[in-house]
Amino acid sequence: MVSIQWLKLTAGGALISFVGFNAAVSSSSLMGDRAIATEPVALQSQPASASNLQLLAQAQTKKIQIVFPGRADATDLKTKIDAVASFLTREMGMPVEGVIADETAAVEALRANRADVAFLSSRPALKAEQLANAKLYLAEVRPNYSGGHTYRSIFVVPKDSPLATKASNKQTLEQLRGKKVAFTSPTSGSGFIFPVAEMVKQGLVPNRDRVKDFFQQVAYGNGYSGALQAVLRGQADVAAVSEYALKPPYITEAEAKKLRVLAAISNVPAHGIAIDDDVPTSVRNKLINAMMKLNEPGNNKLLKDLGNATNLVRVNHDRHLSPMREALKRAGIE
Repeated sequence: MVSIQWLKLTAGGALISFVGFNAAVSSSSLMGDRAIATEPVALQSQPASASNLQLLAQAQTKKIQIVFPGRADATDLKTKIDAVASFLTREMGMPVEGVIADETAAVEALRANRADVAFLSSRPALKAEQLANAKLYLAEVRPNYSGGHTYRSIFVVPKDSPLATKASNKQTLEQLRGKKVAFTSPTSGSGFIFPVAEMVKQGLVPNRDRVKDFFQQVAYGNGYSGALQAVLRGQADVAAVSEYALKPPYITEAEAKKLRVLAAISNVPAHGIAIDDDVPTSVRNKLINAMMKLNEPGNNKLLKDLGNATNLVRVNHDRHLSPMREALKRAGIE
């Protein structure tokens, strides 16, 4: 990353290369017995002040690389991403490129400075902050999010299940003792972390490690569809998923009619856009302003074509992700 350490390396006679900024030198200059500095001598002799660092990074910014999430149901996704990248290039007056990767790869790309921006859900966003000091600046708004840029985690049962929604979540979830559950995955926010945190909050289990003692059987669906299919096929009594999973492409409308929501947990943070701390403030602001223009009627189709989001909103990183931090802490998940 661009840091005081970077300037110290420069002063010592070597430059490092990172994606998105013109600080590269040939491999021979780094691999030889002595690396040859290619920066002006005056820069090498100056102390690394914060203002010098910002001016240096801003002057050398060459390209913005954005990691977009893949979607199994999307057609021509790369073409749609390229269209967004072209729009942002025109708005910012500098090259913007888009690549497709899963969230684990996206966080690693931010950490290794192979990417500058990534679309991330809340837990990977926290990991990106930890490993790369990246922060969320924008969040997605979807029509199937009950809270706009927050949504609900839900427990789903067959429509004819004897399990009933009671006056409180504690009474409702107490009925699940000794039942078979299908969680989405051990890393899913709405499909595991928030449900388990709610069970801890209601005093049903002390932490995630004791969930297996509460249920007769614990299974994972490897996604929303798999968890819901376990209930539809009678392999589980209840599934934990996101509220938007009760619609295509996760299940069919006919299958959705066979299910109902037993209990819900609100305030799951919406997916958002994380920007690495190496991106200079002026460039970051240009990028945010350009992305906000995707909300405008003439540009909005570009955003909608990427997936389910209809708008982007500015968010404070810490406030937006606070519910996820609390859920992780409550569930005893590092």
